[in-house]
Amino acid sequence: MDMPIPDAGILSRKAQIVARLLAVLPRDAVIHDAAETRAYECDALTAYKCPPLAAVLPASTAEVAAVLRICHEEGVPVVPRGSGTSLAGGALPTADCVILGVARMAEVLETDYDNRFVRVQSGRTNLSVTGAVEEDGFFYAPDPSSQLACAIAGNVAMNSGGAHCLKYGVTTNNLLGVTLVLMDGTVVELGGAHMDAGGLDLLGVVCGSEGQLGVVTEATLRILPKPEGARPVLIGFSSNEVAGACVSDIIKAGVLPVAIEFMDRPCIRACEAFAHAGYPDCEALLIVEVEGSPAEIDEQLGLITQIARRHDPVEFREAKDAGEAGRIWLGRKSAFGAMGQINDYICLDGTIPVSELPFVLRRIGEMSKDYGLAVANVFHAGDGNMHPLILYDANAGELHKAEALGADILTLCVEVGGCLTGEHGVGIEKRDLMTTQYAPSDLEAQMRVKDVFDPAWLLNPAKLFPLAVTETRRAA
Repeated sequence: MDMPIPDAGILSRKAQIVARLLAVLPRDAVIHDAAETRAYECDALTAYKCPPLAAVLPASTAEVAAVLRICHEEGVPVVPRGSGTSLAGGALPTADCVILGVARMAEVLETDYDNRFVRVQSGRTNLSVTGAVEEDGFFYAPDPSSQLACAIAGNVAMNSGGAHCLKYGVTTNNLLGVTLVLMDGTVVELGGAHMDAGGLDLLGVVCGSEGQLGVVTEATLRILPKPEGARPVLIGFSSNEVAGACVSDIIKAGVLPVAIEFMDRPCIRACEAFAHAGYPDCEALLIVEVEGSPAEIDEQLGLITQIARRHDPVEFREAKDAGEAGRIWLGRKSAFGAMGQINDYICLDGTIPVSELPFVLRRIGEMSKDYGLAVANVFHAGDGNMHPLILYDANAGELHKAEALGADILTLCVEVGGCLTGEHGVGIEKRDLMTTQYAPSDLEAQMRVKDVFDPAWLLNPAKLFPLAVTETRRAA
């Protein structure tokens, strides 16, 4: 099909902006050819696509500031992009925007083991932060499933967590400071290599702000000594509800595993076929990992074993060595790729109180039958961060039905006392659901913060806030 021919005025406008960008960046850092910009037309929420006006790949804070200054003067929207792994459309472009990617900003700038921090450029991948310090006995705790690819910039934007966030917390609990470039090119430093900087907690505002307030170019991260040891157990159950009840009882007992991961039958089968991890044939399984000294591990696993036995598990398997531990985790780490081998799917992200797990899992099963769409569950059960995978056939036009089911599941999360997102962010996926969690006055307070940092609303447009709310606000 022939592509529409752009208006001459639009081409002239684009040429002017590209010329200004080329004046402050190397030629290979400005991507403006129509075919090449298609590489940036979407993130991991691939159902929606829109090529940007251009994409830029700065290599320093100074270059980011220069780009933002130009775009601010020209009134051009800017969409910050880490590694493009967002599952909520957090880096989806608009046709008139410049994508600002931080992929070339991946250096370790400072390492301080005495004070337990590392300062990195924000394009560095999550897993490579640990890679830079692990030989010296340290690690970076947040570990999203996409940690091999996702960038620290995106982790800060979405306040990402991971399997081990039950014990160590999410990004905000491990973030000490950032270098932030505002839309007008102003560079500010928030926090630093110390705890609890004085004044307003602007670092807490920026972490999880989804690129609405500025572009993070550097991050100071807390690193921790590696634990003396760790050991996972795999526990199989006859139903999702029983597995959920076991999770609730473990948390109520005061035990703090480093991770509690949940998988249901559809996910178990897909992962076993994909990774051959040796998982049992059961309705649901938990992977529970504890760490510490051998005595601490034995004591914690003893309590967990007692609790699990009360729920009549169909299988209880404790890793005896590193090889068995690796196999227990293999399927879970492969879950999203494994599901992608068998079906199109939407990966949701909502949180609930742990005590509500049995009820919510039952309701998801009922909703799945009502919509005629299968749902596979794999998630961080210890902190109630759910990731239902809604399976659908894109070729049969089932996307809208899958999105409607997703909206009902996320609304359920809010109704039982949870929230719309634990780590994926709102992006475009959940922006029109924000009114289910927040009153108009709450949204207005959030938008006033946006006004302070980005008065012209040029950063990451059409994300986070419901479109109807922002249009009404501007009209007023």
